[in-house]
Amino acid sequence: MQFGTYSEDDVDALRALAEEPGIVDIFLTNEWPSGVTNKAATSDVPSGVSDSADADSTISELVADIKPRYHVAGTMGVFYAREPYTNVDAVHVTRFMGLAPVGNKNKQKFIHAISPTPASTMSSVEICAKPPNTTLSPYTMVEKATPTEAKAERPGESGSDSQYWRYDVSQKRQKHGDGDSERLCFKFTSSGCCPRGEKCHFRHDEDARQQSIRGVCFDLLNKGKCERGPDCNFKHSLQDENGSASSRRSFGTPSSNRSKECWFCLSSPSVESHLITGIGEHYYSALAKGPLVEDHVLIVPVEHLPNTLSMPEDCEIELNRVQNSLKAYFENQGKQVVFFEWVFKRATHANLQVVPVPSSRASGIKDIFNLAAKKLGFKFKTIESTNNSEGRRLLRTQYDRSCSLFYVELPGGTILTHVVEENERFPSQFGREVLAGLLNTADRADWKNCKLSKEEETKMAERFKKQFEAYDPNR
Repeated sequence: MQFGTYSEDDVDALRALAEEPGIVDIFLTNEWPSGVTNKAATSDVPSGVSDSADADSTISELVADIKPRYHVAGTMGVFYAREPYTNVDAVHVTRFMGLAPVGNKNKQKFIHAISPTPASTMSSVEICAKPPNTTLSPYTMVEKATPTEAKAERPGESGSDSQYWRYDVSQKRQKHGDGDSERLCFKFTSSGCCPRGEKCHFRHDEDARQQSIRGVCFDLLNKGKCERGPDCNFKHSLQDENGSASSRRSFGTPSSNRSKECWFCLSSPSVESHLITGIGEHYYSALAKGPLVEDHVLIVPVEHLPNTLSMPEDCEIELNRVQNSLKAYFENQGKQVVFFEWVFKRATHANLQVVPVPSSRASGIKDIFNLAAKKLGFKFKTIESTNNSEGRRLLRTQYDRSCSLFYVELPGGTILTHVVEENERFPSQFGREVLAGLLNTADRADWKNCKLSKEEETKMAERFKKQFEAYDPNR
């Protein structure tokens, strides 16, 4: 595939990739990107490559925007496999490979085998992994052409003096209109800045930007609905300046309120009531949709609150009672229990996840969480206690509501905690993915892969309620 043979529609689609959530696995270009050797180990750079005039700065801009996992290019006449590099505003690394011509006299590699796993099937831990030799992005120093410079570079209608025309989408926009003008620009909405400026063919909406700052889901703003369900950690109603649900209508979509949008509010038509196994005064229990294991339970506040740590102190008594009941139930089955919660500061309705683990594997829980943390570049802080009640009391005294937090309660009372910084890319399904690895069920790390029919879910919940009845603190 040669980049030079792409139509304007193809190039437009490539530009649009940078606007949408998701990861490009492989990107093929004819030309090399200029600056690709920046920050690379000089001993590995082929002679004459770093200062070559054959590289293309426009390719650099495209790659910096698209952020593919693999970038393969030709035309430089040499083979070069660069160290992986990090991407700005992305959690994954990119690997660049330049291939030599077929049958070259120096017998350099003109073919190179790779077997990448599609990003769509990888866990967040795998996507975030960074090899020891990873460098910073080589393109952070590349200066993008200004509109004036770009105009000067671009040839006339003949297109014979320069190849800039192959990447410019302005003619298409003039001929065919701004087809995507009603869709929001992801970069502007999420960060307030879009490198394409006036050339961006997506909408820069300041009102949407303010809603994004207040934690509203981008898909809701852009499409009027969110299909991620309980997996989404963002708000599903417009927010006023005080962070409260607003009655203002959405961006071209009908207005919605909290009870209609929330997956966990008992009054919501969206709640999966057939999965509920017990209701107390402050908390209710339900089986997880798309469970990691059989009897995967959620402990959910009845009130619409963002996390269990901010609940009134008297609610802890009920929560501890539910936790102890579940521990006793699973212990009778030869299992230990892991509790974990992703306390996202822009979350809407909390859920404390409860995953039973065979007692034979319980001794490895702490080690595998610490190993996963190391791969993501952080280290857990430990709260030592002899029981969950005391550990949670200490955790509540240390919790800073202005920050996001992940914590996991281990069998025996020890709690591992990690404060997630504002710009840190932390996998929302981290706890589930780690336990999937412990249980050798990596294919079940994503709840969407574990969906059951409503009939199957109902039977599962009824069976659990019958078996748990003797332990139920709400009976």
